[in-house]
Amino acid sequence: MRIGLLTEGGHPYPNGESGLWCDRLVRGIAQHEFDLFALSRSAEQGAQGWVSLPMQVSRVRTAPMWAADEDARGTRGPLGRRRPDGGARPYGRRERRRFTAHLTALASSVCAADGARAASGAADGAGGAGGAGAGRAAGDAVGERFAQGLYGLAELAREHGGLAPALRSETAVRVLEAACHAPGAGRTVQAAAVPDLLVFARELDRALHPLSLDWYDEEGLGAVDLCHATSGGAAALPGLLVKRFFGVPLLVTEYGARLRAHHLAAAGTGSSAPVRALLAGFHRLLAAEVYRQAAIVTPGDTHARRWQERCGAGREKLRTVHPGMESDRFTELGENGDGGPDDTLVWVGRIEPAKDLVALLRAFAEVRRSAPAARLRIIGTPAGGPEGAAYLAHCRALADRLFPARPLPAGATGAGTADGGPVSFEDPGEAGAADPAKTYGAAGVVVLPGVAEGFPTGLVEAMFCGRATVSTDVGAVVEVIGGTGLVVPPDNPGALADACLALLRDPERRARLGAAARARALELFTVEQNLAAFRGIYLELMAHAPVRRRTGARTTEPDGGPRPFATPPEAHVMGPWTDPCAVPADRTPSWAAGPRTVCAGARGAGGTDA
Repeated sequence: MRIGLLTEGGHPYPNGESGLWCDRLVRGIAQHEFDLFALSRSAEQGAQGWVSLPMQVSRVRTAPMWAADEDARGTRGPLGRRRPDGGARPYGRRERRRFTAHLTALASSVCAADGARAASGAADGAGGAGGAGAGRAAGDAVGERFAQGLYGLAELAREHGGLAPALRSETAVRVLEAACHAPGAGRTVQAAAVPDLLVFARELDRALHPLSLDWYDEEGLGAVDLCHATSGGAAALPGLLVKRFFGVPLLVTEYGARLRAHHLAAAGTGSSAPVRALLAGFHRLLAAEVYRQAAIVTPGDTHARRWQERCGAGREKLRTVHPGMESDRFTELGENGDGGPDDTLVWVGRIEPAKDLVALLRAFAEVRRSAPAARLRIIGTPAGGPEGAAYLAHCRALADRLFPARPLPAGATGAGTADGGPVSFEDPGEAGAADPAKTYGAAGVVVLPGVAEGFPTGLVEAMFCGRATVSTDVGAVVEVIGGTGLVVPPDNPGALADACLALLRDPERRARLGAAARARALELFTVEQNLAAFRGIYLELMAHAPVRRRTGARTTEPDGGPRPFATPPEAHVMGPWTDPCAVPADRTPSWAAGPRTVCAGARGAGGTDA
C-alpha cells in the first residue's frame, strides 16, 4: 500500500510537532510505502533539513506555510509551478468572476458561522426539538456553503496558477467587507474595519496556501492509495483536495484538539475581536469539513474526541488510538517493585503557567508542616519565549519566600540546592537528571498539578516506572491513570497536599498503585499497540475503498464497473513478483492468465507478441 503522510510543522523536520510519533509510524509499518508531504511553518524550520528516513519512505515533497517571500508566492504558474518568465498568470474575466463567487461563498459562511452558532445556542436554550433542529439545519447550510467556496477556489487554483495574488487583491478585501455586513453575519464580525480585513486576508492567504501547491496530479498525491493527515487544519487540507480530485480516502489523526490550539494561539496574538472571530469561524468550518470527509478520525484521547464531536465528527468515524511511547528504558525500574523513597516528590515537564507550579509550591508548604523532612524536585526547562523564563523566575522567587535557605556557596544558583533548602530546580541536561528512569526512580510520588493538559506523557512515563502519582483532573489525566493513582481538583493546593501526604506515609499503597499503573501503561500506551491499531485501520480503509482506474492497468470491466481484485495486494509489496518478466509463465495458474506483458528484450527471434 502506498500511503501519503501529510504533516504541518512536523515530520521530517527535526523537533517538529508529532515528529517522534510519525518517525515510529513509518519505521514500524515497514510493509507499506510512504510518501511524505510536509508543510513547514517557518524559514528556520525549512532550513533545518530532515531527520534520517527509512527505506520505506519513497519520496518527500515540502512546501512553506510561512510568507517570507510574498512575491515568490504570487508568481506561480499552473499547478503552483513558477512560470519560466517569473511572472504571474493573470486571471481573465471569467476567472475573476469565478474567484469572486467562490470567495464570497467562503467568506459569507465564515462570517455567518458565529451567527449560526449563536442562533443554535439560543434555540437549544429555549428548548424544543424544533428549534434545535432549525439551528442545526442553519449550521449545515453554512457548512455546505463553506465547502462550495473552498473547493471552487481549489479548482480555480489548480487550473489557473494559484490564489496568492487574488487573495491579496483589493477585490478580496471588498468581498470580505461585504460578507461582514451581509444579513446573517455575526455581531462581532460586523464591527470589522479595513485594518481587520487586511489582517484576516493575510491569514486566509496563509491558511489556503496548500490550495496552490503542485501536489494534486497523478505524479503527486493522486498516486497514493490512502492519505493520512497527522493533524487537522492545514495538514488535512491537501487530503480534502486529493479526495475530491481523485477519490483517495482520508484518515485524520489528532493528538490534541487542533481547533482548541487555534483558539488559544489567536487569544495570545493581540488581534482584535473581529479578526479572532473571523479566524475562529474559518478554522471551525474547516475542521467540520475535514471531519465530514474523513473516512476515519483517530483522536489520541477522550479530551480530543469531545472537541471533534463538538465540531461535527460523527461518532461512527471516531476511533481512539492512544499515542505510543517507548517503555523499554523504564523496564528495570518498573519491574523491581520498589515504591521509592518516603520523603521525595518529583515534578517533570516543561515549565510554563499551565503546569501551575505555584500551586505545587504552596501545596508542598503544607506537606512540610506535617513532614518536615520532605523534599521537592522540579525538573524541567522553561517554555520558549520570555513567558517561560519569567514564570521560572517567579517560581524560584516564591520558593525562596516559602522555604528560606542558608546562603548558597559561590557558583550555586536556584532555590533549594544541596545547601539545605527543600526545593530544587534542575535542568534535565544536568548530571543526575539526564536519565528519565533515574529521575523517576528518585521519586516517592510523582506530582502533576497542571490546570491545562493534553495527553500527559510525563504521567505515562511515571506509570511505566511503577511510581505512584498525584494528578489534577484536567485533559486526559483521568482517562490515562484509570484508578491507578490519586486525582484531585485543579488549583486546589490543600487537596494536592493531602493526597501527597497520604502516599508518602503509606509505602505499601504506593507500591500497589505503582504496579497497577505500570500494568495499565503497558497494556494501553506502548508503541506496539499504536502501530497495531494503525495497521488494522490501514487495511480496513483499503478493504472498503473502491478500485481506482490507473493508467495502463485493467481496473474496470467492459461495462465500466470496477474489476474485482484488479490491483492485488502483492502489487504494493516490493519484490520480484511485481516484475512480469521475473515470474516464469509456468508458475501462473490458468485461471489467472490474462493478456501477456512482453518486456523489452524478451522477444525471441521470429517470435510474436502475445
